[in-house]
Amino acid sequence: MTKRIRLTMAQALVKFLDQQYVSFDGVEEKFVEGIIGIFGHGCVVGVGQALEQGGHNIRFYQGHNEQGMAHLAMGFAKQLNRRRIIPCLTSIGPGAMNMVTACGTATANRIPLLVLPCDTFATRQPDPVLQQVEHPHSFAITSNDAFKAVCKYWDRVNRPEQLMSAMLNAMRVLTDPAETGAVCVALPQDVEGEAYDYPEYFFEKRVWYLDRRPISAAQLERAASRVLAAKKPLLICGGGVRYSEAGDELIRFAEAFNIPISETQAGKSVVPWTHPLNVGGIGVTGGKAANVLAKDADLIIAVGTRLTDFTTASKSAFKHPDVKMLSINVSPFDALKMDALAIIADAREALTALTGALEKKGYRSAYQDEISAARDEWNAIVDAFYAQPDSEKGLSQTRALGIINEHMKAGDIAVGSAGSLPGDMQRLFRPGGRDTYHMEYGYSCMGYEVNAAVGVKMAQPDAEVYTFLGDGSFIMAHSELYTAVQEGLKVNFMVMDNAGWGCIENLQNNQGTKTFGTVFKARNKETDRLDGAPLPIDFAKIAEGYGLKAYRARTSEELKQALADADHQPGPCLFDIKVIPGSMTPGFESWWRVGTAEVSTDPNVRLAYEAMRGQIKNARDY
Repeated sequence: MTKRIRLTMAQALVKFLDQQYVSFDGVEEKFVEGIIGIFGHGCVVGVGQALEQGGHNIRFYQGHNEQGMAHLAMGFAKQLNRRRIIPCLTSIGPGAMNMVTACGTATANRIPLLVLPCDTFATRQPDPVLQQVEHPHSFAITSNDAFKAVCKYWDRVNRPEQLMSAMLNAMRVLTDPAETGAVCVALPQDVEGEAYDYPEYFFEKRVWYLDRRPISAAQLERAASRVLAAKKPLLICGGGVRYSEAGDELIRFAEAFNIPISETQAGKSVVPWTHPLNVGGIGVTGGKAANVLAKDADLIIAVGTRLTDFTTASKSAFKHPDVKMLSINVSPFDALKMDALAIIADAREALTALTGALEKKGYRSAYQDEISAARDEWNAIVDAFYAQPDSEKGLSQTRALGIINEHMKAGDIAVGSAGSLPGDMQRLFRPGGRDTYHMEYGYSCMGYEVNAAVGVKMAQPDAEVYTFLGDGSFIMAHSELYTAVQEGLKVNFMVMDNAGWGCIENLQNNQGTKTFGTVFKARNKETDRLDGAPLPIDFAKIAEGYGLKAYRARTSEELKQALADADHQPGPCLFDIKVIPGSMTPGFESWWRVGTAEVSTDPNVRLAYEAMRGQIKNARDY
């Protein structure tokens, strides 16, 4: 007879999570490190009670904004290559809804994020309860249905025994390299406290095996044939190379056949920037070296990348008339993009097999000195940006980035997400080691930077963490500064204050529109527009109010002195760096398609629209 144990649904949830493990290449790890949450009605007497009474090994972390704590959890999971998670617990209503944005961030980036929002009463007897949104056409709909659009798996536990199928399927998705993303399991507040006689085997240690998918013989033959027909192939190193831990195999493949390696935001830092075949970032936020080589490449070998518009320059980057695509990816959905020859396989397994097959054929690319010439030119450009002297206007953003980059030591981790800094960082930043560049650029979510950096530090407590963000991102969301102080986590928050949304102002101006609504200024009573006096925001003072060590820097020398002093600080530090507006990097040999106005009274907008039409003709249709 099956042994059973009587528990509330919430107690069973905690007990189940405590027994989940993953195994990757024979190494077994505990999957659930802890739970982060903000208690409210429903969850505080349900899952909160289960956590408080103990009998488990799950640490509780106190979040301070639901979106912020979910981004913290995402940063934690991403930095650990998706093999550990911190589930996120909230009350119903606005607490739950605050996590929707973070779920979009996780799903867009293929990062496992488990959210556990409390829900309204399954019985419906106390309805309408506090924070409930009612729908006259259906009592079955609650606020938590909003998660469906941004999650890879969604469920609601309306009876305590439903927890078993809900959580098994949640774990199935969370641990699937091809399907992972945000998972929402909604917990009605009455059901959290209801008991059921659960079978004991539900709580036994469960190991989820992250087995590598091998390349089939037929796929290998097709892939090898496509490479053998190419004279000037170009590799794109995506995030899948990192998660597969296939960096060494990618380098060996490139070296064996003299193929240049370009990087996406998620793939950057897999290959040392000093490697003679690393030509840097590709696409809209890429550098000149990769984008010039991409134009003439007759084969694009995309490994572990979603081929987003930023990577492909809105499908205009590859201009060879007979260019072909070869995509290696564990996700069929991603592998088929750009009409590629899809190789559905693990990156490491596929690269290893393909290297062996091509070596037997004696393959070698036709590149001569083009790769080294492109690298040399690009490195000189980066050096010039980093060496820019202060002007009478002050400190440029690229100079500030260079000072920080040069100060950082091998193993220090850089975090970023939104604004102009991702462009500067993909182009200019020189990581100090493998997996030390942590950029969320699938969703480009403002506010990720502060909160995820705390999660990165939790994931790798012995590493020094620097997170780079603009003033706009800081204003959006910085709640987990408090968590960094609470947990005693040394994170360096580098706030580049350029007095506005600089990258969006650039986009606005480049499409012919005058600056409007993108700079941070007071309302001008004469024009009735936001073009008055600058706003004197002191971000350092905000940080000091939280209890951080804060620095103010307006010059190169002040920034250098602040960095040196921060090295000796035991707790989190924030740098309020005033940079010259508009002093970010420009684009290099790339184009980004946006919805430029077809009709306008401004001749500059009309010119921008005609220019866009011309670029569209040069882009590929697939």
